[in-house]
Amino acid sequence: MASTSKYRRELMERLRIPFDVRAPIGVDERAVVLPPRELAIELAYLKAASVARVEPDAIVIGSDQTAELDGVLVTKPETAENAIEQLRRLRGGAHDLYTGVVILDTRTGARRDHLDVHRLRFRDLTDAEIEAYVRLDNPTDCLGACKIESLGIALMDAIEGNDFTAITGLPLMAVSAILRELGAPVLAES
Repeated sequence: MASTSKYRRELMERLRIPFDVRAPIGVDERAVVLPPRELAIELAYLKAASVARVEPDAIVIGSDQTAELDGVLVTKPETAENAIEQLRRLRGGAHDLYTGVVILDTRTGARRDHLDVHRLRFRDLTDAEIEAYVRLDNPTDCLGACKIESLGIALMDAIEGNDFTAITGLPLMAVSAILRELGAPVLAES
């Protein structure tokens, strides 16, 4: 897996198949300028390809996420102040979350892409709720300033999408299907 994300690692561990984690090599995410939907797939590809170049006998998974609010890219807030401001913009509304996955089989040259789309609808949060949430959950490393796998679920009115694991960073239903297609031992007993 081409990732440094602890969230993706935890998700991948749920599949109970052997895997290694490698940091993407030389990928400058800020240098790629595309609409959010295409950006998620492109960044996932760049991450997977960077690791695939040094792993000649592997299936390499790259994943990335982008988010969009009213046509504008939403980023990770990085600071508590930015998280509070993002949540103020999001309250009472919705944003689209795109989770792109690219899986490369370096043995055969096969490439499989998947884009998972979720719409996250936020409650009409008060300033006090937003400030308490940011203090309690510290969502500075999450798009949209929300850790949905944690206390962030309390911010939601509704979530529209197919695979809840995609919101955390890796759509396991799609990943499982692609890995099976490529011959990886998903649900095989050793």
